[in-house]
Amino acid sequence: MMLDCFIRALIFSILNNNKIKSAFFKNTVLFNKELAAGLKNAPGKLYALKADASKEEDILAAFDWIKKNLGGVDILINNAGVGTAETLSNVSDISWRVLELNVKGLSIFTREALKSMKERGVNDGHIIHINSVLGHWLPGGRPVTMYHASKHAVTVLTEGLRRELVQLGSKTKVTSISPGLTVTEFANAYGPEIKKFLYEENAVLQAKDIADAVIYTLGTPPHVQVKKY
Repeated sequence: MMLDCFIRALIFSILNNNKIKSAFFKNTVLFNKELAAGLKNAPGKLYALKADASKEEDILAAFDWIKKNLGGVDILINNAGVGTAETLSNVSDISWRVLELNVKGLSIFTREALKSMKERGVNDGHIIHINSVLGHWLPGGRPVTMYHASKHAVTVLTEGLRRELVQLGSKTKVTSISPGLTVTEFANAYGPEIKKFLYEENAVLQAKDIADAVIYTLGTPPHVQVKKY
């Protein structure tokens, strides 16, 4: 499995622009020579861990490793996600996988990151959910899928968390970044014909565009919160 190109772009951006110790999680960890070369002189440091974001035990083990080796989490970027063309009328186990990863996994990661911050008295962290434009509207003339449902859930959960933290007096920021069509390995799941249509017939974003949005959001001063991007 190739390392998702958004993750690749984000790793480059974060570690080459910040002295940050970063732990990245993926079901399959595979770093190519290009990535290794690009990080050789980076001021930040990368720790790559294998974890299934749909399994709570994997997530808890990952946070335990971070606590023991890095102290804890100040910034969380929730990017894990999968898609499906299934609708409610033909739902199968594939759709449950989408909800487990896109909603349940995101929620557990967020819970554990907040727990880590609270344990160490961190009141100015940052949680970023990589959402989708499909989490804010439903496309006309096409079926509404379980993927749409999962991203609408992310929109609600993100805003709910932001309000909760405000009520608690926390200065931890919460941001939803909702890209449109972006060139990544994500479209491979839909087959070559749909992939060709998506990327050749439409204006698209590049992975670096999303990584740049993350870097900008993280760089905002304490009194500025980017709610939605």
